[in-house]
Amino acid sequence: MKMNGKTAAKATTYRLQKITTPEALETRLMNDGGTVLTFGDRILVAGYFYNPNGRSYYGATYRFTTTADHTCEGQIELRSISEDTFEDNGHAIAWAMAN
Repeated sequence: MKMNGKTAAKATTYRLQKITTPEALETRLMNDGGTVLTFGDRILVAGYFYNPNGRSYYGATYRFTTTADHTCEGQIELRSISEDTFEDNGHAIAWAMAN
């Protein structure tokens, strides 16, 4: 899937890798207050990026690139990032679940 320009720009801002593994994503985000959940063939992300207005969480979704390897070492691809930011990781995960 080709990523649109807005998603690519947000990925750069939030320092999200476009192609990665669940393990690498979780390792990178866990020290920054992020949450990573596997949900079927998707990976749901609530990431943290400082914002002085207090709404510092964003939602993102990844999908496994193959049907064969849905382990922590399977390849995943960034699909979407929330337009808005949220006051907590629960709202960011709710966004990711809905998208």
